[in-house]
Formats: sequence, C-alpha cells, structure tokens
Amino acid sequence: MNAENQEKLRTSINAIEAGYEFMLAYSAQGRTFEHTGGGDGPSIRVFLKDMSEGLENIADDFENEINQKISSEADLYLNFIQVLRNDANNANLAVKMVLALPSIGSQVIDNLNASIHLRALLTDLFLCDEALSSISRKE
Repeated sequence: MNAENQEKLRTSINAIEAGYEFMLAYSAQGRTFEHTGGGDGPSIRVFLKDMSEGLENIADDFENEINQKISSEADLYLNFIQVLRNDANNANLAVKMVLALPSIGSQVIDNLNASIHLRALLTDLFLCDEALSSISRKE
C-alpha cells in the first residue's frame, strides 16, 4: 500500500473528525457571537476550513486506497465511494455556507452538527474506514 495515499486519507479523516468534535464543544458553549480565537483557543473557522478541505478530498483519498488495496470486487467498494462523494459534497456545501456567515454562533453550529448531510457523511466515513481496516486485518 502506498504510504503517501494512506497519509492523505488519515489527514482528511482527522480534519473531518477534529472539526466535528470541535463543533460539538462549540455548540455547547451557547455563544451568540463568534469566538475568534486568541486566549480561549482557536477559532471555529480554522476547524471548519480544515474540515472543508478534508471533505473535498475524502472520496478521492478512499478511492486511491481501494485501488491500491483491493483487487477482487473493487467495484463494490468504488460504487459506495460514490455515495460517500455525494454526501461529502452535500456536507461541504453546508460547511461553506456557515463559513460565509459574518459571525458563527453556537446555534448555527448546533444545527450544522444535526444536519443529516454531515451525519450521513460521518457514517459513510466510519463504514469505509472500518471496511479498509477489516481488509488489512485479514491480509
């Protein structure tokens, strides 16, 4: 397996997961106005921008791993990557809309957390990651 492809996949997964975890904490703070970083830690925008980049790359990263790792029935995995690609695109549209806001409060982040698009993407991501891990354990 190509270590560079694997590292790119891990980077995308980590950016998405870190963004989601930060959003959970941020939404619980009850902020009316955006926390812009500084003494209280990083801005929500840093995490959302990293998350957006991860969402832009995640399907290609998984596809590269599948092409490297799976020879038999790869089409079954690649077909599901199309589902992940669509969900990542939809989730990223929501993230980019939030990033366009002049101020990001807790309520909008709470709504983003609850978005079915983001939840579907996270479930897809966990399913694909576990499937690849399962294949690795079998080898």
